[in-house]
Amino acid sequence: MQNKKVSFVLFFLLLQTLLSASNIELLTHYRNNGIEDIQKQLDMNLAQKEYWKEYLSSIDTKFGYLESYENILTCDKSQSQLALYMKDANNTYQLQKVYSAYTGKAKGDKLKEGDLKTPVGVYNIVKKIDKVDSFYGPMAFVTSYPNTYDKYRGKTGKGIWIHGLPTLQERDEFTKGCIAINNPSIECLDKHINIKKTLLIIDEDNVDRNVSKDLLSDVLSNLYSWRYAWIYNDIDSYLNFYANEFIRFDGMNLEQFKKYKTRIFAKNEKKSILFNNINVVPYPESENIYKITFKEIYKSNSFSFTGDKVLIVKLINKKINIITEK
Repeated sequence: MQNKKVSFVLFFLLLQTLLSASNIELLTHYRNNGIEDIQKQLDMNLAQKEYWKEYLSSIDTKFGYLESYENILTCDKSQSQLALYMKDANNTYQLQKVYSAYTGKAKGDKLKEGDLKTPVGVYNIVKKIDKVDSFYGPMAFVTSYPNTYDKYRGKTGKGIWIHGLPTLQERDEFTKGCIAINNPSIECLDKHINIKKTLLIIDEDNVDRNVSKDLLSDVLSNLYSWRYAWIYNDIDSYLNFYANEFIRFDGMNLEQFKKYKTRIFAKNEKKSILFNNINVVPYPESENIYKITFKEIYKSNSFSFTGDKVLIVKLINKKINIITEK
């Protein structure tokens, strides 16, 4: 019954899309070949850069393409600042607050445990801790360091927080790698953010606030080309999106991954793959590296999955090369 309801809804959504003079050929194709063939054509159209260029034309891509986040925190380590941007009624990210911040004693990107460096990267806030040692002020926000890309590069360490200042002790004007702001500021931040919808971008200096729509269109069209090959069991095209240096989050290298996926594609199963809550963010201090996250909804006769997906890709000659995924 549920599948019939889904097909019924899909039919009318497709019909609404097709009922225009510009889609007369597609509508005729549907009349002759049925809904599944039209769905394949629409999946192909989603992989076209022209679609994404038009779609992005009116969207704020200040920090990238973001479907999941209402708040952006940017940390400029060179200026010792943490800035809060919030999405307004026009879905535009507006600067709300700039907090003075302490960061790691040592300059540069964090590489290993104990190096006294604040990491450079793109992170989520995974939880808030209300009861902390008085050294950390009234509260702390725990970041997702080390993330998938950090682990891919062999970076170590943990416990990178955004926290307050000591209420009972003295402290130096630096941290061991965390981001520290004064206590009224951490309390202000707590009132303004939903941690599940907040993205943290840390850079050595000013975080890019002018991300190219053209490059984002390249990344998104490639993402859906990868999806198209996956849905329609084109193993060669699918694997062509993976870089030679690919290593999956669990250590599987490219050759192992190819064998694994070849066995799965050999089943030639009909499948449905949807991507929701897509986010594409250029990675700080990395040339043409993008972090892509989305919710994946996968269904086939033998397997189903709904969960979060992470791809780290390198854009080379307008084509994404996946270097790691989780």
